[in-house]
Amino acid sequence: MRNPRTRWAIGAIALLSLSLSACGGSGFDDSGEGDDQESAGPASIKVLIASSGDAETKAVKDASTAWATKSGNKATVTQATDIIQQLGQGFAANTPPDVFYVDAGRFATYASAGNLEPYGDSFEGKDDFYPALRQAFTYDGKLYCAPKDFSTLALQINTKAWKKAGLTDADIPTTWEELAAVAKKLTTGKQVGLALGDTRDRIGAFMVQAGGWVTNKDATKVTADSPENLKALEFVQSLLADGSAKYPKQLDSGWSGEAFGKQKAAMTIEGNWIAGAMKSDYPDVKYTAVPLPAGPAGEGTLAFTQCWGIAAKSKNKAAALDFVKAMTAKDNQLTFAEAVGVMPSRQSVQADYVAKFPQDKAYIDGAAYAQAPVNVAKIDQVLTDFDTGLQGLPKADPKDILARLQKNAQAVVGQ
Repeated sequence: MRNPRTRWAIGAIALLSLSLSACGGSGFDDSGEGDDQESAGPASIKVLIASSGDAETKAVKDASTAWATKSGNKATVTQATDIIQQLGQGFAANTPPDVFYVDAGRFATYASAGNLEPYGDSFEGKDDFYPALRQAFTYDGKLYCAPKDFSTLALQINTKAWKKAGLTDADIPTTWEELAAVAKKLTTGKQVGLALGDTRDRIGAFMVQAGGWVTNKDATKVTADSPENLKALEFVQSLLADGSAKYPKQLDSGWSGEAFGKQKAAMTIEGNWIAGAMKSDYPDVKYTAVPLPAGPAGEGTLAFTQCWGIAAKSKNKAAALDFVKAMTAKDNQLTFAEAVGVMPSRQSVQADYVAKFPQDKAYIDGAAYAQAPVNVAKIDQVLTDFDTGLQGLPKADPKDILARLQKNAQAVVGQ
């Protein structure tokens, strides 16, 4: 899985392609005869993935080869250079790949355009996927696709800095108040207590802990301008105001993990993907990961996930579905976890995962109370604007930020 801090850059071609795919409901030219017919005999399917690197690409290709050998079918796996653009062009030209990665943040846009086959409700073992992940890929009451894997946020603590400050395991923060206290105690002239990402993908966790979010559960109502969300932004603003927390750019870093690795921050809030960066770039920095502190409404974290999408116009749906079943099987989920650093989306695999990766327990335990990305079609620009507001949070009025988000999001949800 790619680092969720990285935002998709949508070019003009991709936007045009998506707008074309949204036209006419299904997003395709239905004039061709037999477009929906299954191909006879062994199938040859095309698979498009947005890989995090060579390790992920190899893992998927190896699993695909094993599936092909067993099934008698063939799968051609391609690593996307820009999956949004490539999918948009494929949908518009009626030549999409049969199977492809779908990021939760883009899912509703594709589903609303009729580009995805809604196979999820009939998928064998669908209830084994974590509820939050199923919700992430549900649109208009239908589960469209099987969650591929996921990551959540946790609190990373530099154990050397922690001990130097005279803190022990008993001081690990479990509430906002405790987090504020240890962040202040860990702040020195050379190191800030907490490095915090300046977008909804990090600050949003505090909104969940306060009992808020951008929309209600089924994404039919905008709930951005609420007392709960205001309480969350005001708390984050208080940490930034007293200097116990800083954004990465204030620490001359591209993201919080970099600031943490450079030891410019004693704590940070990131996902389990930070392990790879720490191992390769900062191997001498010792740290531990613990659950995020609870807020006024209880525990809360964010989930970042993708699903295995199947094209609505695929001529090889049976083979594509069989491929997805193989990719989400227990053995493959554990293989992908080891190769890529993602966590299995099946609840039945949790015990095996924790036994193999005990250091990730705080992350996978978060699945029980995680909030998936906003599940609304064509809301990208609204959320990007929200991020811009959050980046100005140290001096901006949280009420104004939330009021703007409410207004802009309502315009999209009301379409």
